[in-house]
Amino acid sequence: MPVTKKKVKFHAHGLQIAGIVNVPEHAEKKKQNPAIVCVHPGSSCKEQTAGIYAEKLAELGFVTIVFDASFQGESEGEPRYAEYPAARVEDIRCAVDYLTTLAYVDENRIGVLGVCAGGGYAVNAAMTERRIKAVGTVVGANIGRGYREGDPIKVLEEIAQQRTAEARGAEPMVTQWIPASHAEREEAGMTDIDIVGAVDYYRTPRGQNPNSPNKLKFTSIDSVIGFDAVHLAEILLTQPLQIIVGDLQGVFGSYKDGHELYDRAASEKKDLFVIEGASHYDLYDRPEPVRKAVEKLGVFYKENL
Repeated sequence: MPVTKKKVKFHAHGLQIAGIVNVPEHAEKKKQNPAIVCVHPGSSCKEQTAGIYAEKLAELGFVTIVFDASFQGESEGEPRYAEYPAARVEDIRCAVDYLTTLAYVDENRIGVLGVCAGGGYAVNAAMTERRIKAVGTVVGANIGRGYREGDPIKVLEEIAQQRTAEARGAEPMVTQWIPASHAEREEAGMTDIDIVGAVDYYRTPRGQNPNSPNKLKFTSIDSVIGFDAVHLAEILLTQPLQIIVGDLQGVFGSYKDGHELYDRAASEKKDLFVIEGASHYDLYDRPEPVRKAVEKLGVFYKENL
């Protein structure tokens, strides 16, 4: 069905967050519609993959909201380009707050959908945000686990030194999430399917967007390293849960994170859907894998919202 896009702003921890609400045709007349908060990956923005899912779910009749994380994109917050897991989780709560102010949204029929790191944040928020009634993830990843698989102590020591330098007046250090181009990736000898996919999605016309500039505030990584998206899931994550992953595995680990989430979640109603022949980044925007994911999600949210 036709969808109207509305640019909106809402408040989260004192900041204005820039979002897009997708309103299905006639939804404002019907009143009391189900709604879904869509959460973008780390390094991403509202116009990219989370926005694709938000629009497609709106076409199925759900009001959806997608937004730029605090400190990123068109949202407010200093320092720029910071990735603070606690803020990312609070952004989701505040998006729920915003939805409850819309007369055409049923406050008892709100769900969440997260992609990649956004999936981990969505799960983490749902554990303590009881207004979220259904949880979906697409290639959901536990971002803290990913960073801990490197040499986290070495990185934390470097962050400590950088914080001291910046406290004494040094320029803030801004690094990048992924190689800036395929040429840079190849020069670094990075051939993993997920790294190749990330560069292809974020750094080429395929998915590139000015609100996703591949910049990361270096000192914010300490909070990422200490974050565990599924901590207490076996106790607190009780909502219906739909997990979607691809079976082509890469270094970002969403396949194994999806299986761990399924095993640990306290949800009585939960499902793990594996899309064969699909990689992590195929599920960002490739038509056929995304079609399969949206079809599964549509059934899930209709049953549980």
